[in-house]
Amino acid sequence: MELDDADHPTRRRRGLLIVLSSPSGAGKTTISRMLMESDRDITMSISATTRPKRPGETDDVDYHFVDDAEFDRMIRDNEFVEWAHVFGYRYGTPKAPVKRALRRGRDILFDIDWQGARQLVPDFKEHLVTIFLLPPSMEELERRLRARGTDSDEVIVDRMRRATDEINHWAEYEYVLVNRDTDECLTQVRSIVEAERLRQARHAELDPFVRQLIGPAH
Repeated sequence: MELDDADHPTRRRRGLLIVLSSPSGAGKTTISRMLMESDRDITMSISATTRPKRPGETDDVDYHFVDDAEFDRMIRDNEFVEWAHVFGYRYGTPKAPVKRALRRGRDILFDIDWQGARQLVPDFKEHLVTIFLLPPSMEELERRLRARGTDSDEVIVDRMRRATDEINHWAEYEYVLVNRDTDECLTQVRSIVEAERLRQARHAELDPFVRQLIGPAH
């Protein structure tokens, strides 16, 4: 649920776009969920997708499920801040709710890959915090994928191939963490978010406050 400005009348900090990326199976979804549960000031970005709805998923909660024609229209009307092809389907982040949240000083969590992160840079670089999660080993990554029990051997082979491609983009991220332990990794992600929130450039109120503090003569 989005908060109105009146809910935080003194908040003037600029919102963050927190990008959390990883190969499938490296813990991105789990860390994202735990981060949201532990920090009510973070809103999850809801992507539009052409992927069919899975059992248990809710439209406009998990994703905005659209057909190819609607996705094409959204691209033509410049309604996405980023979009990409992933495993045969298209995913995109609607622009309007992102801009609205930033104006209100809200932090938005993006569960996207390097393609989407790269597209955010031109328009939102000053708001971006990019974090990439690495698995402790490729063997452990494959074990986690198989432990899900949801994918065929063929799909797992394809996910492992894509994992190598995605990991090759690790250096494009500001922060890179090895997810050996979920709780430890969550602690590290939370520390990054807290530090980024304190950056001087994100606090528009500091300049007038300092001017008032030291007086006009200075």
